[in-house]
Amino acid sequence: MRRVNPYVVLLVLAGCGRAEPPTLKDFDAAVVPLPGASGGGASAPTAASASASAPASASAAASASAAAPVALLDSGTDPGTLPQTKDKPAAKGEAFDARVEALFRGIVEDDPDKAMPFFFPVTAYEQVKAVGNPAGDWRRRLVTAYKRDIHALHKRLGERASEAKLVRAEVPDDRMKWVEPDEEYNKLGYYRVYGTRIVYSIDGKERSFDVSSLISWRGEWYVVHLTGFK
Repeated sequence: MRRVNPYVVLLVLAGCGRAEPPTLKDFDAAVVPLPGASGGGASAPTAASASASAPASASAAASASAAAPVALLDSGTDPGTLPQTKDKPAAKGEAFDARVEALFRGIVEDDPDKAMPFFFPVTAYEQVKAVGNPAGDWRRRLVTAYKRDIHALHKRLGERASEAKLVRAEVPDDRMKWVEPDEEYNKLGYYRVYGTRIVYSIDGKERSFDVSSLISWRGEWYVVHLTGFK
């Protein structure tokens, strides 16, 4: 058998790419990729599908590496990497129901990561917001508040949280508004609605909690503020 010169191997590996591998300090354990809600249910992306759907721009790729899961399109593409549209979002359909279910499951199980498919995608946020370092703002401010709210809502369910059953999501379509660019530090427009209610039951008795703000991306609703505005 022919011996392989270890120095040749090192040179070959060095030539495969110039990017430095992520260090431990770059890893955000609070925001980690998980399966997104899509069509027939959540499934973990394979290495091949992740590679095929990687964002083209360097900034989007960097954000995706630290981003939480999103609801993928049937093609396996992150919708946040596609252009915004003025399609009106509807509070119905398989994808919407799956995202609401993900939020409720995250609250019941006190596991915010499971609720991330219903949160506004970081890739879309980068396109929308006219602020410095939108991905950092998304992670440090919005996601932190979202996860804190989920923990608080879990405590509100009490000792019988595991028995809670999701009933429906009530989105007040009559309050839906198209937000023009520059109205809310935004470069792009989107639909926004306040006062959504998530209705659930324990022992057959219906209860609910409010979702402060949903905003749209390509005709789909996502949470941006769960409880209050932080």
